[in-house]
Amino acid sequence: MRLVIRRPLLAALILAAAAMPGCAQQRGGPVFDRREVMIPMRDGVKLFAVIMTPRGATGPLPILLTRTPYGARGWPAGEAAPPQDAALAADGYIFVQEDIRGRYRSQGTFVMNRPNRAPGDTAGVDESTDTYDTVDWLVKHVPGNNGRVGLYGISYPGWLTEEALIDPHPAVKAISPQAPMTDTWMGDDFFHQGAFRQSYGFEYSWLMEAGEVGLGAMPITGHDTYTWYLSFPSLAALGDSTGALRLPTWRRFVRNPAYDSVWRRRAFERVVKGLSIPTLTVGGFWDQEDLYGPQATFEALEKFDTAGMNHLVIGPWYHGEWGFPGGERLGNMDWGSATSDTFLVKIQAPWFAYWLKGEGDGRFPEVRMFNGGTDRWGSFEHWPPREARPRELYLRSGGGLSFEPPRARSGFDSYVSDPANPVPYRPRPVEITYSPGSRWRRWMTEDQRFVDGRPDVRTWRTAPLTADVTIAGDVVAKLFAATTGSDADWVVKLIDQYPDSGADDPEVRAHPEMAGYELMVAGDIMRGRYRESWERAEPIPPGRVEAYTVALHDQYYTFRRGHRIMVQVQSTWFPLYDRNPQTFVPNIFLAPPGAYRKATESIYRSAARPSHLELMVLPGP
Repeated sequence: MRLVIRRPLLAALILAAAAMPGCAQQRGGPVFDRREVMIPMRDGVKLFAVIMTPRGATGPLPILLTRTPYGARGWPAGEAAPPQDAALAADGYIFVQEDIRGRYRSQGTFVMNRPNRAPGDTAGVDESTDTYDTVDWLVKHVPGNNGRVGLYGISYPGWLTEEALIDPHPAVKAISPQAPMTDTWMGDDFFHQGAFRQSYGFEYSWLMEAGEVGLGAMPITGHDTYTWYLSFPSLAALGDSTGALRLPTWRRFVRNPAYDSVWRRRAFERVVKGLSIPTLTVGGFWDQEDLYGPQATFEALEKFDTAGMNHLVIGPWYHGEWGFPGGERLGNMDWGSATSDTFLVKIQAPWFAYWLKGEGDGRFPEVRMFNGGTDRWGSFEHWPPREARPRELYLRSGGGLSFEPPRARSGFDSYVSDPANPVPYRPRPVEITYSPGSRWRRWMTEDQRFVDGRPDVRTWRTAPLTADVTIAGDVVAKLFAATTGSDADWVVKLIDQYPDSGADDPEVRAHPEMAGYELMVAGDIMRGRYRESWERAEPIPPGRVEAYTVALHDQYYTFRRGHRIMVQVQSTWFPLYDRNPQTFVPNIFLAPPGAYRKATESIYRSAARPSHLELMVLPGP
């Protein structure tokens, strides 16, 4: 990613860097000296780290630490920081990157998403103890540091950052976990509310672990992974045929399909016991990997926040997009400003400058969120906003959607869900997740018209809105549904349907290609077998109407006048999520091919069984 001078915020930070006293300069900011070290942990294992110190700096500087499984590379000596760190470099920091256990040049054994120590275990090690030992060594051995340390990182490094709160070192004065994989079963990388993220779980585990167990290149063939994954008659066949069972993480999937202690010990929101460090959690509303993590982290820390230390930023971003300059667009969506620049320069840099250097007034709103319907940032001192009010959006007959509840004594809409013909989660061909040219980053903003007309997708929509509707808070789907099978998945999508004509819509007038666009504002999946308990799977009695709750998570968004609000429900989202056999088996990872059968799914919309979405709505102007 190159620095584009036309962006005024980044141009300003270059000028600021040029004025930094006592440091050698080159175009783009101060240049750095580089040092490589091995840092001892309490059990004798040594971790590799790169230390980048501004050349010629006068006076002690804070340390900014990133711990990573992706390779601590730093940058060459005598060069400036890369564009994503330019705003921080302009303020003056010692940057440290460290490989975690068993990765790249660090010693020890790598364990994916290493579990936290059990309560009372004082002899074991985990990511929190490794963070503590690293910080302790840095403040004692890095020349020119001021004794203050901040941590930040995106995705896996975001989770490693928040682990600093489990066993906090007194030198850590501020952290920013960004897109942390807070809970990989409940809603982040590997499962969502019980449904297995098949393509991501398979491909990411292969990339991270295949080399360690002697497996070769990823075995996916063809140009469309939808076809490749569908070629396996079952999830068990996928694991058996590819050798995935040799991957430690895949074995964990197979052995622990429910939300047991194996997953809870890795879930930050389940193990954190307090908040003693100012924390700025960051995420994206269209984060295709860790949408759940930032929101779960903020919510978990709120109950401990008696000193106003807990802060949240969510922007209109894919996974980690805010970490690089730009952010004007996501897929077909144009936000009208460089949203990532705003974060890097006006949010992240002042945050660390205040807590680590004592610069600025320290006035940070508790929550900052970007409204993708109005293309504006909003600031809030409480989340959800105190003025927001709960409202229910009901599924109605004839494909209608209304804030008025149904009055009919009976009524439902049905579709046939066929595991042999699952609904694709994005337009085909579906590329390998991290392959060149993959559209993985943008899939959550794709036009949902690509599934319009499928008989296994049910749609309800409002009439054109006569006034703006702004939601600000949690979005939850409450479905009353029945299946002819004995298990089922429920996918719910909340969609903004743009007007077909731009006559009354300035955005459609400016971008005619957006006429009729269907933007998924929120969407997620839950596995019906876990409707009573995440820890225990239970069959669904065929034909019985059951209640299901599908969390779609927080959103701040305005449905504009003239647009329609749309809801879609389906039972497959392939190949991102594995196919539910729709015949109950104790463990879907071991299900035989014969268990995969068609089923008729019925969504009820009567007065007694009013399927609806629960929204938090702000009052109109």
